[in-house]
Amino acid sequence: MAEAGTIDAARQEQFVGKVVEQISGTMTTLLGAIGDRLGLFKNLAEQGPATSSELASRAKLNERYLREWLGGMATAGYLNYDGSTKRFSLPIEHASVLAHENGPFFVGGMYQMLPAFTSVFDGVLTAFRSGGGVSQSQYTDMMWDGLERFTSTWFENLLLRGCELADVGCGRGRGLIKLAEAFPRSHYVGYDNFGPTVARATANAREAGVSDRVRFEERDVSKGLPAQFDVITTFDVVHDAVDPLQLLQSIRRALRPGGIYVCLDINCSDKLEENANPLGAMFHGVSVFYCMTTSLANEGAGLGTLGFHEAKVRELCEKAGFSSVRRVPLENPFNNLYEAKP
Repeated sequence: MAEAGTIDAARQEQFVGKVVEQISGTMTTLLGAIGDRLGLFKNLAEQGPATSSELASRAKLNERYLREWLGGMATAGYLNYDGSTKRFSLPIEHASVLAHENGPFFVGGMYQMLPAFTSVFDGVLTAFRSGGGVSQSQYTDMMWDGLERFTSTWFENLLLRGCELADVGCGRGRGLIKLAEAFPRSHYVGYDNFGPTVARATANAREAGVSDRVRFEERDVSKGLPAQFDVITTFDVVHDAVDPLQLLQSIRRALRPGGIYVCLDINCSDKLEENANPLGAMFHGVSVFYCMTTSLANEGAGLGTLGFHEAKVRELCEKAGFSSVRRVPLENPFNNLYEAKP
């Protein structure tokens, strides 16, 4: 072990390598965001391998920029490159992550959200110096578009059940619209305290032809719900809440006897050392740039992205009056699923 005040050259070299690797990952992510935005991954998935010139012709984009983008994606291991034909291809295993919209592994929504964080960078720096936070109204539409795409992977692959249901923190309504399409005899209501998303959700329901059985309302649910329900859901919502306990108490009071609260939240541990992995690092960044700061902007609890871990779920649900909490098995690296009963 190196003496205090001396440098362990091997350890230093190892850390330099780690930093360079992660800076490279950041640049790769930005290139990935370009590929997502311009439909390049989908083009390669649907139309097959291409040289930079062929892809330029197919996508109607500048060949020189595409050549550089393809090189970056190939050297990062996202694309395969055949030196004899000069063609680039997207492996089928990678296509499920990069090109299959709404698939269970699709990350396009995150590619859209991450660049949006730069729009609030200065606001987050101010909060570091003086406290407070960045309110939801300060984010661009890119954030909400990306969040909708990211969460749609849950709704398209994990959610299909029918009953009288309320969704708290409904965002743009994708979950309830999916339910209404699958179970047309049921009725659903979504609540969100951010007006622009409620307006978009209402328009989305109308466009989907389900507005006769789905409605959306701007409401701070922590102050109470106006009706009783068989099932109440929150999808990736509680850790963002200004007052998580009060929110859960409102949900508990609004459940009919025998009702169920379904909670999807972040897959994380209450022990920092158990979050020492790429997902944990990503979630801490998302917390600083959205989840924690939007709560603190309203003088809230600021649980943060990793703050509603299983121990906190059980603690707050017990305080809110739920008699039992069960963790439901879920094949999803990003989230945990819980079922709570009155």
